[in-house]
Parts: sequence; structure tokens; C-alpha cells
Amino acid sequence: MDCHEHYIRRRLTLALTALVAALLSLIPWSGTAVAHGSVVDPASRNYGCWLRWGSDFQNPAMAQEDPMCWQAWQADPNAMWNWNGLYRNGSAGNFQAVVPDGQLCSGGRAESGRYNSLDTVGAWKTTDVGSNFTVKLYDQASHGADYFLVYVTRQGFDPTTQPLRWSDLQLVARTSKYAPSQNYSIPVSTSGYSGRHVVYTVWQASHMDQTYFLCSDVNFR
Repeated sequence: MDCHEHYIRRRLTLALTALVAALLSLIPWSGTAVAHGSVVDPASRNYGCWLRWGSDFQNPAMAQEDPMCWQAWQADPNAMWNWNGLYRNGSAGNFQAVVPDGQLCSGGRAESGRYNSLDTVGAWKTTDVGSNFTVKLYDQASHGADYFLVYVTRQGFDPTTQPLRWSDLQLVARTSKYAPSQNYSIPVSTSGYSGRHVVYTVWQASHMDQTYFLCSDVNFR
């Protein structure tokens, strides 16, 4: 084999390797690195977008029927394909230091850009809840939880026009430790809430210092 032929084959091999890597990065369940979880009821923003549109994510009807999901899919489809990977490592419990106001729904992950669209202010689809409801979380990798924190936005806060801040949240549930499982239920009892709100769930996983920050849009009946 002469040098020129060797060079061409080497370039083709590199190109094919890059193509395979790019294709694998688009597969949502490509390995344990993305085997995490999210709140599935009331659905977190990106899980809800994936649930409603994952099989039809290029449908232009989404722009009119579900405009907040539309802008999220357009910004970065991987935010929905990887609905189970919205976490930060190494927060050490100091959540307000690592997740700035206005970035709560993306977990303060502005550096990656993947989840930024989840902070977009607007009329996200809501789940109807009563004053007493249950937060259900799916943990694909069975990480367990040191604890869960569940917040509800204060009465008068309007998530359709205002960015979410820590000062807008009111703690309504704090749990003890949960053993590793794939499904967790967190009972929540509230009073005085009506209309549209954001339920904000903080999941401190047990396997390492890994924290999930999850926005679910609800309507209190």
C-alpha cells in the first residue's frame, strides 16, 4: 500500500468513527450514563414534551398546540430525549449557589445549553392537581434518595410572565431517605393554592452527590 492510499483509508476510518459517535450520541438510552430519572406525574417540563411529542416531534402542529414544547424541541431536541438527565453533581446541598434565579428549571446548567429552553417563560401545559396530590418520580437506575424537597410557587406568582426565582418557592414537603427503587411516591398536602403554579422537586440521589432539579407545571383545581 502506498502512502497516498494509506492516507485516504485513514481519513475514511476517522470520518466513519466520527459519524458513528455522532449517531450514538442521539440515542437516548445508549448506556448507564443517561440512566437517571425525572418526575413523571405531574410531568416535568421536558418529560411532558417527550411524552406528548416524542413519537411525532417534527409535527409542525406542535407550534400551535403546544408552543412551549415547540420552542424546546427547536432549541435542543436532546433536552427531551434525555429527559432523565437533568442533574448536577457536587452541589453539597448549597442549591441556591449553583442554580441561579431564572435558571431553576434547567438546574443552572447554562454552560451546556441543553436544558436552557426549560427556563423559557410562557404557558407550559399543566397537570390538574388538588390541594393534596402525589409527586411520582421514575428512577431508571435505582439510585435511591437521601431526600426529596417539593416546593410550590407562591400564590400570585405567574409562571407565564415571570422567570422562576428561589424566593418564589414555598416548601411543602421534605422527605426522609428512600431505598433504591425505580418508582417513588411523595405525598404532598397543601392549602391556599389555586390556579397555575410550578411544582419544583429537588431530588438528592443517594449513590453520590447528584441532585436533580425538576419543574412541573400544575393547575390547582
